Amino acid sequence: MTTLNIGILAHVDAGKTSLTERLLFDAGSIDRLGSVDAGDTQTDTGAIERQRGITVRAAVAPFLVGDRQVNVIDTPGHPDFIAEVERALAVLDGAVLVLSAVEGVQPQTRVLMRTLRALRLPTLVFVNKIDRTGAREGQLLADIRRKLSPRVVALSEVRDAGSRRARAEPRALESAAVAAELAEVLAEHDEGLLARLVDGGEPPSPDEVRAALVAQTAAGLAHPLYFGSALTGQGVAALVEGIVGLLPTAPGPRAGETVRGTVFAIERAAGGAKVCYVRMRAGSLRRGQRVSLHRAGPGGGAVERPGRVTALEVVRAAPTRPGVAGRGRGDGSYAMDGGDIARVWGLAEARVGDQLGHPAATGAGTPPVAAFRFPPPTLEAVAVPREPGQGPRLHAALTALADQDPLIGARTVPGRGTAVLLYGEVQKEVIAATLSRDFGVEAEFEPSRVRYLERPVGRAEAYEGMGDREETLFWASVGLRVEPGEPGSGVSYRLGVELGSLPLAFHRAVESAVRDTLEQGVHGWPVTDCVVTLYRCGFNSVMSTAADFRKLTPLVLMRAVAEAGCRVHEPYHAFELELPRADLPAALALLAARGAEVVESGPDTTGGAGAWRVRGALPARAVDAVQRRLPGLTGGEVVWWSRPSGDRAVTGAVPRRARTDGDPLDRAAYLRHLVLRER
Repeated sequence: MTTLNIGILAHVDAGKTSLTERLLFDAGSIDRLGSVDAGDTQTDTGAIERQRGITVRAAVAPFLVGDRQVNVIDTPGHPDFIAEVERALAVLDGAVLVLSAVEGVQPQTRVLMRTLRALRLPTLVFVNKIDRTGAREGQLLADIRRKLSPRVVALSEVRDAGSRRARAEPRALESAAVAAELAEVLAEHDEGLLARLVDGGEPPSPDEVRAALVAQTAAGLAHPLYFGSALTGQGVAALVEGIVGLLPTAPGPRAGETVRGTVFAIERAAGGAKVCYVRMRAGSLRRGQRVSLHRAGPGGGAVERPGRVTALEVVRAAPTRPGVAGRGRGDGSYAMDGGDIARVWGLAEARVGDQLGHPAATGAGTPPVAAFRFPPPTLEAVAVPREPGQGPRLHAALTALADQDPLIGARTVPGRGTAVLLYGEVQKEVIAATLSRDFGVEAEFEPSRVRYLERPVGRAEAYEGMGDREETLFWASVGLRVEPGEPGSGVSYRLGVELGSLPLAFHRAVESAVRDTLEQGVHGWPVTDCVVTLYRCGFNSVMSTAADFRKLTPLVLMRAVAEAGCRVHEPYHAFELELPRADLPAALALLAARGAEVVESGPDTTGGAGAWRVRGALPARAVDAVQRRLPGLTGGEVVWWSRPSGDRAVTGAVPRRARTDGDPLDRAAYLRHLVLRER
């Protein structure tokens, strides 16, 4: 049996979860259709997803088509959960992009298609809701080709669009007119077809056109399009034919291959055990097998964690209706092979994004999508427990959620609560509901604020040793050098002394304290893109402990950071705006007032007569305000797209974040903090 892992992506409310239900039902994997409104769909299994009618976590649902298993990964449509989409993309063989025949090409649709095209991920397009009032065909198809991709090829057409009688009919390649139309599109990337068309000789046969279509779809160059309705089932059978006939299947197992796989999701079992969703790319993974987990470490280095598989359950389709293959959670297998997706127990230290296998093997043959990364969140909010005394429980719960979504992070803010990183307010609401439902912790979030960063601008050293002061508070000697690092390098820690100059536990204590301390720089923001070097050290073989080094390091490090100096950087979003030419002056005035940098402004050749496109960068703090104001300025005739895109140095007044009581920049306050903490 071959396996095909596909993702269903869409702007929110385009109907992707309903399409997943229809695919499972028609294949016999489920015995009734679930409804998003009723909250009983197969893939939205969480209480929050059912309540809100949105997909929050990527879910896997299999079905069989002949001897091929198709694993459908239903992904979130709301932009606040773009990180979930990223993790799904890393394990896909192909994708189905869903859009509504009524609403058409929406902002998130364009963002997703840009990403899919950049990654050359094989993609089919499904135009849903052809039975809804206002559904379009010809005009919508033209919009799709202008706004998404000129190489979209329609393999079906609509009759009675916008009515209950609406139906989708396949366009047969045996038709000379259809074959000629497709050949013109495909000829751009097929020299043989192009020569036939230019020479005016015998037109290409349907078999030749289909072969070119299969090849270009697999290469992410052409995008077959199907019309239909997930609600009525119209057009879904043709879509299934396209999925199994045009999207490339995962390579099967090969003897002697090294284990290579990706952890793309994590959930907690009923007893609290960590369960990892793993997509295997090569080799075999068996129950009881020991594996290495690899992830990118701070400063770009690799971090390795050991693991042992205590149980695994390969996702397999199982029959639910007589004579029809269907959906099941797993098949009780003891092994998984290349192409499989399985739920794996025992990898206690695994995090989403970890790679299984030897590092050299992990990178070899990894699709480009696996290396693609969306920028990190730019908002931060502090969660505070409603009931006194539940702070530790809240922190533990948020730490567990950070295993499922590493980008949210989880750091303690002494005296306040636990801070998490966010893409938007909906994500914050979902996290609060998850804490209540899954962990029994009621939390309130402080207003979100933009998360700035600090970068050192100079080079400086600081040292403090035993006996340097009248009273020896720490039986440790530490000398640290701080200097700027490469952009995007994060925090790099280096040894400028011999490894044996300190016991290993003391070295680890220094490095751990360095990373923890740099969560708050001179202005209170995290310090990044810097190199910290331990250039001098010493210890007392009788009195020194790791705690001495852990406590002294922040004092020495922050003296060096303060002397080197830090510049605060503000996160920015890249934006793209489409609007009528007449509304351009008002929009540009709004953008200028909010600190936007416009890099391109001109006629929009894909938006029709009178349309204008503006591209640029905007401070993250202003994005929400601009999004809310634009529809009123343009009468709703506006398309807005933005996403995090780096940062800029702050000019003018420098924003500060309140520091904790244990501020190592204030030696007296820091020592008082240590005394109180030890009590």
